[in-house]
Amino acid sequence: QLQASGGGLVQAGGSLRLSCAASGLTFSSVIMAWFRQAPGKEREFVALITRSGLSKIYADSVKGRFTISRDNTVYLQMNSLKPEDAAVYYCAAAKRGLTTKSWEYDYWGQGTLVTVSS
Repeated sequence: QLQASGGGLVQAGGSLRLSCAASGLTFSSVIMAWFRQAPGKEREFVALITRSGLSKIYADSVKGRFTISRDNTVYLQMNSLKPEDAAVYYCAAAKRGLTTKSWEYDYWGQGTLVTVSS
């Protein structure tokens, strides 16, 4: 129901834009978020956006560099990428309240790989 795309290989300092399209759910009724998981690490919260799109929350590690937005798709604009940003990025949807906890998200995309070369 969630399809993430846009990952790839980029040099440090470069940019990528990830997209996540939803089907089979009422997109306007869910909170959307991006998480990421690097090899050997736990999945971590990156950013979320409320149903209205008016409120956004970012992990400290990406503040000022990443921007989440939504229309009928949710996007993650990633600028000034660092090698430590390399991971599989997942989009997720939550039907309930505002949360940065992965286990409280109801729907998950398949992930898109971001590789950052130094």
